[in-house]
Amino acid sequence: MTWASFYLVCFLVGLMLSAVSLLGGMGHFGGHVHILHVPHTAHIPHGAGLKAVSGATVPWWNAFSLTVFLCWFGAAGYLLTRHGSLVAAVVLVLAAVCGVIGGALVFLFLTRVLLPHEKELTADETDVVGAVGRISMPIRVGGTGELVYEQLGAVRSAPARSEDGSAIGRQEEVFVVRYEKGIAYVRRWEEAAGNGE
Repeated sequence: MTWASFYLVCFLVGLMLSAVSLLGGMGHFGGHVHILHVPHTAHIPHGAGLKAVSGATVPWWNAFSLTVFLCWFGAAGYLLTRHGSLVAAVVLVLAAVCGVIGGALVFLFLTRVLLPHEKELTADETDVVGAVGRISMPIRVGGTGELVYEQLGAVRSAPARSEDGSAIGRQEEVFVVRYEKGIAYVRRWEEAAGNGE
């Protein structure tokens, strides 16, 4: 294998892994298959990572930075080998410098632009109890249907049962009285309004 083909392979592998990481959303592809997943909340010794506003510590060696390093290293090495007349050791050093610059740019973008907008959700923000929504699949007497509601700007759904066991028709407005074992127990909205709740 020549140096040019080595750098070309590094570039192509880095490019492919960067694309997969980007499309998979920070290393989670589709239904939670992990590709090059490096935990972003792991404890890093002082000075090794940058602390974001949300409190998450990101190591400089995260998956995006490593794949971009490999991509830039391979591209710079290939170009310098094919179109330059430098010694292999000098090309290797220059390619590594280019890779570090590429990885650093991605790291800075991640920590300065993306992470400051991240925040951890509290239990109150994700609590289903008290949510108001509509029945999308009717609830039969003693049976289970489906509730659709909005929370934090996203439309969510949950299996639902009537609190008193009665039937509730499709598109009726309800609110969640309690949430147990993944099932929302609901009551009609007009029943609460009629009782002065």
